[in-house]
Amino acid sequence: MARLSLADRATIANMSPEYGATMGFFPLDHLTLQYLRLTGRSDETVSMIEAYLRANKTLVDYNEPQQERAYTSYLQLDLPDVEPSVAGPKRPHDRVPLKDMKADWHSCLDNKVGFKGYAVPKEARDRVVPFSFHGIPAELKHGSVVIAAITSCTNTSNPSVVLGAGLVAKKACELGLEVKPWIKTSLAPGSGVVTKYLLKSGLQKYLYQQGFHLVGYDCTTCIGNSGELDESVASAIADNDIIAAAVLSGNRNFEGCVHPLTRANYLASPPLVGAYALAGTVDIDFDKQPIGTSKDGKKVYFKDVWPSNEEIAQVVQANVLPDMFKTTYEAIPRGNPMWNQLSVPSSTLYSWDPSSTYIHEPPYFKNMTMDPPGPHGVKDTYCLLNFGDSITTDHISPAGSIHRDSPAEYLLERGVDPKDFNSYGSRRGNDEVMARGTFANIRLFNKLLNGEVGPKTIHIPSGEKLYVYDAARMYKVVGQDTIILAGAEYGSGSSRDWAAKGPMLLGVKAVIAKSFERIHRSNLVGMGVIPLCFEPGEDADTLGLTGHERYTIDLPSKVSEMGPGQDVTVTINTGKTFICTLRFDTEVELAYFDHGGILPYVIRSLIKQ
Repeated sequence: MARLSLADRATIANMSPEYGATMGFFPLDHLTLQYLRLTGRSDETVSMIEAYLRANKTLVDYNEPQQERAYTSYLQLDLPDVEPSVAGPKRPHDRVPLKDMKADWHSCLDNKVGFKGYAVPKEARDRVVPFSFHGIPAELKHGSVVIAAITSCTNTSNPSVVLGAGLVAKKACELGLEVKPWIKTSLAPGSGVVTKYLLKSGLQKYLYQQGFHLVGYDCTTCIGNSGELDESVASAIADNDIIAAAVLSGNRNFEGCVHPLTRANYLASPPLVGAYALAGTVDIDFDKQPIGTSKDGKKVYFKDVWPSNEEIAQVVQANVLPDMFKTTYEAIPRGNPMWNQLSVPSSTLYSWDPSSTYIHEPPYFKNMTMDPPGPHGVKDTYCLLNFGDSITTDHISPAGSIHRDSPAEYLLERGVDPKDFNSYGSRRGNDEVMARGTFANIRLFNKLLNGEVGPKTIHIPSGEKLYVYDAARMYKVVGQDTIILAGAEYGSGSSRDWAAKGPMLLGVKAVIAKSFERIHRSNLVGMGVIPLCFEPGEDADTLGLTGHERYTIDLPSKVSEMGPGQDVTVTINTGKTFICTLRFDTEVELAYFDHGGILPYVIRSLIKQ
């Protein structure tokens, strides 16, 4: 532990969802203090922090005898067993050792459609699709990389891996290797400091030469903000049903999240992103197959462009300096000229602009009274969506670019040109846009559609197949609430607020699932949506539920008669009943429910003060 850099610790802590945790913790030690100095904190501040940590006995000093500590569980890890890996092609926790990547890819092509399968017929697996990229002869096949992104995450605030990617680019340039021009490459560091040490090291020019140009310091590819693929590439993929790949250094790769046309998405370290970009495919064994040909005609292998730990350490030591952090952080409050020139109203209340398509007054407090409404039951409701396992917040939340389909009608009606639709992230202040983008993921698998994949559902009373928003609106017009059925791990992935806000705005009153991701369950509670869990060993399928039934959830009329984790009875219109666990886990969550959600609870509390 004493040798693991703080940047590496931060990366491991941030990647905790991949190993099933909320976050990772590391001891505070001399490297913590060293990092504070590196990032521009004064000696006085660091001394104060060290004194505080020592006084509270939370600083590990490796020069002193170590006090034996008691833990609830222990894990034995042999460091020689740790090996390079990537994750994918559809989930961040599906780890693939680098040496097994080629074999794993071929099994994915063969497997039935699922998290690790595409069911590509044998006769189509080796198909090569030629096309013209702006006059340059090009070709694609299953596994071809079309997006390679060193994208904003803890990875791109970690000097060793970013500079490692720079060294890969440098070695490739020196050997005469180039990334194919039809591969969309980008560099989106997690901090402006990254640009400073890339420039000082002289490595930025090599990244640029390989196409990894700076696109900004923000969430980009792993939230769907990769931009469009070139039309020739997009057509080659779509017209020939190619399983194209994206390789990115973020930590989210759920299907449909990165780009609609990249059905395979692999998470990798920044240097590995560069290596796969050079190879142009994920269908490669780096130990046995060359990634390209040098300018003198020799085969170039992975080992020829991969920097040693010593090389990386030397570049980091010489080019990552405390003053870089200090000057970058000091400039943050000054903003930029465009931001600073914005006109700021002096009123204490926000003046809503009804014509704005970016910021719209949300309905959370409309018709709110000082008296809490009390717990709401669920009576004779229809099922809006019927899901299986691993429905993520990427399936639920509006994310990425806004496409010209049902959710975009709102913008078209207000005169917004499609080229100005922008992204859901940029319009997250407009509940009308975000509600329309909820469950708009193109890879949504809803059992009500009998195998069809996409952002639609069946409006049960009419039998119509509609976009989810349109079906929800039809229910709401007649005052009809809805529920959602789901499998295990409902709401896994990034814990986005709109994954709970969106369903609430659509009229969803309850979610019945096998299990919930912890934070998403809490977010549902905060929006007044009832989380229920099937009894162990049961789910919608074992109970014979198709989603075409009507559901009544019996809850007490007073919150004082309810308790965390109590059993409740669900009755369907056939007369069948089953027991669920009410997943209000604490008394304060019951208080939120009594108030209609955390937002009304907070407002009422502030007014009373």
